[in-house]
Amino acid sequence: MPRFPVAAITDEFSPDLETAARAMASLGMTGAELRTVSGRNIVDLTDQEVDRAIDVLRAHSLAVVSIASPVFKCVLPDAGDVDTRFQQDMFAAQHTMADQPRLARRALEIAGRTGARIVRVFSFWRTVQPEACFDSIAAALAGLAELAAPAGVVIGIENEHACNLGTASEVARLLARVSHPNLQLIWDPANALVAGETPFPDGYAKLPAARIAHVHAKDCRVAGHTPEWLELGTGSIDWTGQIAALARDGYRGWFSLETHWRGPAGDRLAASTICGTDLVRMVE
Repeated sequence: MPRFPVAAITDEFSPDLETAARAMASLGMTGAELRTVSGRNIVDLTDQEVDRAIDVLRAHSLAVVSIASPVFKCVLPDAGDVDTRFQQDMFAAQHTMADQPRLARRALEIAGRTGARIVRVFSFWRTVQPEACFDSIAAALAGLAELAAPAGVVIGIENEHACNLGTASEVARLLARVSHPNLQLIWDPANALVAGETPFPDGYAKLPAARIAHVHAKDCRVAGHTPEWLELGTGSIDWTGQIAALARDGYRGWFSLETHWRGPAGDRLAASTICGTDLVRMVE
């Protein structure tokens, strides 16, 4: 048995959920994150479509562990110019600030329907002066944590290089400001690297380990702020050291594959199968 349970964002394997679930289960994964299904963002699915997705995953003994929502992956009004150095990955989501209350409610509804404990959110598209947005971001995330608390759902703020909280330093400051127990961190070392930080050991040392609820696994090397996505374990992230440190510090959550690499032939299923095999081996 692995030291940690292993999951994946399903569309990293295939937009077809059955194809993804079959491949994930074959690797020994037991969890799934839902981001897009058949090219549509999870928050845009009907209840019936969500139920069908649950049935597919259950047939392969995969639990829904996180709703990878697009909440707060949008422009924060009056926050200044967006930093164009960073690629903005949309994943079938094109929303504005006006859409966010509806998206948040829907993501929480889907979490309740699927049994997911975590709803992933962001910190608005990164501006050229992210520190100027800090108070607004803190207030918005505190509000989400309050909204999620009655349902016992964790709001997982992901450090995302294209958003205002990209590094461990930035997200640690936010967690110090907002102490609500329903706001926790989805730690993505590769995103921190793209944002300009050495994620391990430097960035990780700044994080409150007890508030890491979930970990995303992918790998790359970076020139400027442009990543070259690679097979897990072959890039600039010290995954061996990072996994050992998390085990030492009492982490008991999931490691979830977010491949991004497309392999030597541009085949996402093959690439994610390779990286999934790597991840399962790493956490043994």
